[in-house]
Amino acid sequence: MASLACGSNLSSFRNAIVGTETRFAFSKSFISMPDFSRSNLNFSYKQCFGVGIPRAKAEVFEDQSTGIKEKERVLRVGLICGGPSAERGISLNSARSVLDHIQGEDLDVSCYYINCDLKAYAISSAQVYSNTPADFDFKLESLAQGFQSLSEFIQHLADSVDIVFPVIHGRFGEDGGIQDLLEKANIPFVGTQSHECLRAFDKHTASMELNKKGFMTVPSFLLEESKLNKDGFLKWFSSNQLDIDSGKVVVKPTRAGSSIGVTVAYGVDDSIKKANDIISEGIDDKVLVELFLDGGSEFTAIVLDVGSGSDCQPVVLLPTEVELQFHGNNEVREEDAIFNYRRKYLPTQQVTYHTPPRFPTDIIECIRRGASLLFQRFGLRDFARIDGWFFPSPTHTLSSMENYNKFGSTESGAIVFTDINLISGMEQTSFLFQQASKVGFSHSNILRTIIQRACSRFPALISYDNAWNGSSRRLKSTQQTKAVSKCRDVQKVFVIFGGETSERQVSLMSGTNVWLNLQAFDDLDVTPCLVAPQNGYSSIMRHAKGDLETQSRTVWSLPYSLVLRHTAEEVLAACIEAIEPDRAALTSQLRNQVMIDLMEGLNKQKWFAGFDISDDPPIKYSLGEWIMHAKEVQATVFIAVHGGIGEDGTLQSLLEAAGVPYTGPGVMASKICMDKVATSLALGHLRNFGILTIHKDVRRKDELLNASITDIWHDLTTNLQSNTLCVKPARDGCSTGVARLCSAKDLAVYATALQKCLLQLPSNSLSKVELASI
Repeated sequence: MASLACGSNLSSFRNAIVGTETRFAFSKSFISMPDFSRSNLNFSYKQCFGVGIPRAKAEVFEDQSTGIKEKERVLRVGLICGGPSAERGISLNSARSVLDHIQGEDLDVSCYYINCDLKAYAISSAQVYSNTPADFDFKLESLAQGFQSLSEFIQHLADSVDIVFPVIHGRFGEDGGIQDLLEKANIPFVGTQSHECLRAFDKHTASMELNKKGFMTVPSFLLEESKLNKDGFLKWFSSNQLDIDSGKVVVKPTRAGSSIGVTVAYGVDDSIKKANDIISEGIDDKVLVELFLDGGSEFTAIVLDVGSGSDCQPVVLLPTEVELQFHGNNEVREEDAIFNYRRKYLPTQQVTYHTPPRFPTDIIECIRRGASLLFQRFGLRDFARIDGWFFPSPTHTLSSMENYNKFGSTESGAIVFTDINLISGMEQTSFLFQQASKVGFSHSNILRTIIQRACSRFPALISYDNAWNGSSRRLKSTQQTKAVSKCRDVQKVFVIFGGETSERQVSLMSGTNVWLNLQAFDDLDVTPCLVAPQNGYSSIMRHAKGDLETQSRTVWSLPYSLVLRHTAEEVLAACIEAIEPDRAALTSQLRNQVMIDLMEGLNKQKWFAGFDISDDPPIKYSLGEWIMHAKEVQATVFIAVHGGIGEDGTLQSLLEAAGVPYTGPGVMASKICMDKVATSLALGHLRNFGILTIHKDVRRKDELLNASITDIWHDLTTNLQSNTLCVKPARDGCSTGVARLCSAKDLAVYATALQKCLLQLPSNSLSKVELASI
């Protein structure tokens, strides 16, 4: 696949800032915006930018007792990811994010990977950025240093690192496995101890402990592979007034994280079948069946321990409400929907997050108080994520006398805590960073706070306190940024992403990644900006808009916390919610209370330099107004909009007309490169130099919809001299709407999808190869 260089690395960008589709191409397989969505920008600051200064700097501190100045010590952190569970892919994403945000001159990170067979490897930081666990497994033997045994691995850690940061989700990471090995070797680590991990990780054990410790719980029944007690299960159904043939329950593995294998079942037989599926797939040999309680809203809350040494002082950040939405999606019945693995970790318009929740204020405070108590009573350490449900109208089961005096029973409804996550996901847009940024922490600041809190438990590591005091960033509000810009040479950069093409979610990931990486430089003032999607999906077929309509498109200048979402639609919804006066006032009130609670503990820590994220509201512009604003503040625009106006020369033309510098190719190059046919023609004269393009035939959409499909297929296969064809929009992204067609029937299926504006083809609708997306 051909590709033209158009600023595909941040080195080119750094040098730059300092000095509607109607045709479809058919072929026997061109040129696109580089994909910055993967967090693989693990560059050396000096190597890439020359003059860039990372925020984490080596400092010189004076020993008060001797008056002697000495350079800070470098804390050696061992970052361990992977593991045997189905969540190891998420573990890799967490490791990339942690590595991105903690590495600096005061902190040296060594990376390690544990495979499905619990074999440990020392890996390079570059290897962390491989795409999937399969990539790791394929490359490990040749590129990584393997250890003969876990004992050898643990001895290596004892000799090589000061503290371990486990980011293994699920088994061996959250069940106490790796923690037990570290404890026996007296190696300091971040997070909860092994015994407490084991007790909190097992959903059945945790439920019994929650009940014993005075929290409301959901009635449940344990099914085990070795002893499947169907008679007892039938009695449990009857005692909970469930119909044995249709009673609705949730079936989940007891030891597989908060989302793996979780499903809805109806009746005893269906429950047993789905439990056996979990067991036969090797997810777990113990399965928990719980009542499905209707009418509730799911929430999740990050707990941060701001104590010191053995003193536990948990503070619960602003919880997040998880709202499931469907918009006519037929993938699953709405009443069966749960916050599963896909909805939690992959871009989807079926989930919207609200931080803080849209609950009564007393319920939000009760959630925070309850999560804090749970953290203490379970003996957790450093940080955790606690999930649960709020029921404004509790069912008979929850309002029974058994739950009357338990925590969670309130006048406004019932609160039930259901899952304890010992190692919360740490992807760029995870709940940890969403909630932390809402109360003043950047990614780097919250991670370093967690690590330093862990260090405070170990006398040998307390000496790192002073070093970190000089490394953390201070609060940087819009007003402060303006003041700083006047005092030193700071280049403003607007990173723009989003839009309305099918690639808008990849654009969001790309823009987010670029924005986060560029924030590492003191001489750049970087602002993320969203081109708002319009009325859901709209293909590039609508590209022929006039200049006035294009310039009236909405662009939002975003505060830190609102960028951290999975979809462009979710970012837009968060912006609209954030400027609603009552909502904004409530958020500010709750945020201030959480920050006060945090500072009660953090003010006692000499290593804590303060919060570094402000809570400025988003600002709404038209595209034309936004461009003029960029000109006024002398900003350079980093274009991360994939497809549409970001790649067809429209945005480039508007910026050039206003005299605003931007990254990437110019207007003409963008127009040519966006059009696959034009690109092919432009490269035609290079044929004698060995640069070839595939023969193509171009048809308009109206022809595909109105002419004889059989005749079109005959013409195409004859002209292109091929029995199978590749079809793609002539002016859209490199992977959007691409399909392999094997017959006229396949072409008819594709044409029908275009006519109905389907987001993707129905499964198995093509003869041999399915379409990835439309």
